[in-house]
Amino acid sequence: MPIQNQNQQYPMAINLQKGQKISIGLTKMSVGLGWNPNEGTGHDFDLDASAFMIDSNRLIPAEQFFIFYGNADSPDNALHHTGDDPTGGNSEEGDDEVIEVDLSKVDNRIYEILFVATIHEATQRKQNFGQIRNSYIRIVDDSTGQEVAKYELGEDFSVETAIEFGRLYRRNGQWKFEASGIGYNEDLGFFLSKYYKGQIIK
Repeated sequence: MPIQNQNQQYPMAINLQKGQKISIGLTKMSVGLGWNPNEGTGHDFDLDASAFMIDSNRLIPAEQFFIFYGNADSPDNALHHTGDDPTGGNSEEGDDEVIEVDLSKVDNRIYEILFVATIHEATQRKQNFGQIRNSYIRIVDDSTGQEVAKYELGEDFSVETAIEFGRLYRRNGQWKFEASGIGYNEDLGFFLSKYYKGQIIK
């Protein structure tokens, strides 16, 4: 189901299923992730939203193309992370962490933007996505503030500590979005080592 142009009014958001792909007719958008920890799980849940800007070799060209709360802006100024939420309590109803995207500024080398959520210190705190409810990724049109598409994880994950929520990808000059929903028993370092082969700058 295509999303047409930036000025179109959307009567309702598209609720995506795992693996579903849609065309993106927007230039400026916000990609929001939200979650609520179950009651009585002890420690606060510190989920971290990150984005990997990937080239045709399925690697990030430089470490700066890995966007998270510690590196809030991409070198091309196409992505901006608005800040860390260490508790999942930024909003009762809205997004807990947001990455703003301007597709008109994306470096020509980048063909894919991968959005990942990981649980900080999951092993030490004995936490996983099975202890989280109402987790989702959604796309909001920045020109109207209107939700365009949303993918809710549901009950698919029980023991995973990291989720590839979704990805924006470029095909034949157009951007599309796929609801990925792939779980891992890994931390953020796993994704960085997978998509970046250079030396990490300390």
